[in-house]
Amino acid sequence: MNRYKKLFSDTLILALGTFGSKLLVFLLMPLYTAWLSPSEYSAAELITGTANLIIPFACVGITNGIFRFVADRDADREKIFSTGLALLGVGFGVTLAVGLPFCFAGTLRLEAALIVGYVLSANLQAVCAQYVRAVDKTRLFALQGILNTLTTVLCNVLLLKVFDLGMMGYVLSVIVGNLITTVFLVFSARLWRAVDPAKVNRATAWELMRFSLPMIPTTICWLITDLSDRYFVNAICGAAVNGVYSAAYKIPTVVTLVSGIFMQAWQFSAVTQSAEEEECRSFYSQVFRVYLSLIFFGTTVLILLSAPLCSILLSESYGEAKRFMPTLLVSAALEAIVSFLATVYLIRKKSMHSFLTAIAGTLLNLALNQLLIPRMGALGAAVATLASYGVVFLLRMYDAPRLLPFKTYPVRQGVGIALMLATAAVITAQPAGAMLIGVALTIVVAVLNLPVLFLGVRVLLESRRKR
Repeated sequence: MNRYKKLFSDTLILALGTFGSKLLVFLLMPLYTAWLSPSEYSAAELITGTANLIIPFACVGITNGIFRFVADRDADREKIFSTGLALLGVGFGVTLAVGLPFCFAGTLRLEAALIVGYVLSANLQAVCAQYVRAVDKTRLFALQGILNTLTTVLCNVLLLKVFDLGMMGYVLSVIVGNLITTVFLVFSARLWRAVDPAKVNRATAWELMRFSLPMIPTTICWLITDLSDRYFVNAICGAAVNGVYSAAYKIPTVVTLVSGIFMQAWQFSAVTQSAEEEECRSFYSQVFRVYLSLIFFGTTVLILLSAPLCSILLSESYGEAKRFMPTLLVSAALEAIVSFLATVYLIRKKSMHSFLTAIAGTLLNLALNQLLIPRMGALGAAVATLASYGVVFLLRMYDAPRLLPFKTYPVRQGVGIALMLATAAVITAQPAGAMLIGVALTIVVAVLNLPVLFLGVRVLLESRRKR
């Protein structure tokens, strides 16, 4: 299959399987913010955030390794998956040994138990899902995403509305969703056939660990960047303000969602599509150009509409969230570009480069949180997040093309980022005629980027005709 058509097909399948279910969660935000007070929502977000910090350690970073090595065309999939599961078992044992004492002692017993359950269930689901994705079962991978979301939503309605379990119900819903999805994957993909204990060996384990271990601190760095601002806001401004700030992340999540859907398909195409070096560079460059235009245009539109979207999707007590959304949306756009550049490290198996660039952003984020939040409140946290992603963006734009030379379109990037920042500044500051200025900037972004998007569609259609 033509590589452009394969990429489009996989993206479409993942979009149909993911976007609808995520959109459901997005549209249920008014109910979540009505059923949970800002303080309860803050507590739930901090628990899930803490669990996400622990997850990479508990799985020994192995989920990324399983995908990368199983996706190789000549891979011994049984040996890789079996060895990966053995490493995961070691990580689970350590997690239980460390976590169980906290579940039976101290004032945070409930929170500790929820964190342990969240970590174990999420890692089981992730390992199974990444194996399914690596063997190109794209439809099944998309279907499990739908099942996970629907199960979580139904449990949320039951545990929050019917049983009124508050924060505990919110986290339990995620745990149940992960467990049910794992069982579904095991039986649908017959994953027991990919497991052979006799094939577990040290050489494979070392190869997996050498690639996966640097991904642990990399993942931690991104989680710290995403979560440290909420810890700082919670400590400095209070739980109620942090709940509002956490809710402000939900609209920027649309950018992360769309880019994440594409990245799942793109990573598989980038890793598995064999080609001559020059052809690989051309493919990478053309996809990157279209991707940039999609991110710039989509993000600017969301920035323009951030206030009305806030009014529609969040309850009145969360209205202040509209002040933080434009800045967080620009951060999400930079995060999407940074994720694309990380594919170079995935292709070349240079996971250490991913870590070194990520930690620079994390350290800056921590420093700016301490500096800006006491002076600017929660808006300072949003600015700190934006600055940290900006630094990683600059570092990877310098580093990634040296490993895989491709066109980076620096002028297009500079203009696109400048226009996004200008639109965010206007919508946040709300000067006289703010909406008219925002509309004018959005039109400029559309004029610059829509032709590139149409060109991408034309290339796809031409490739189908040739086929």
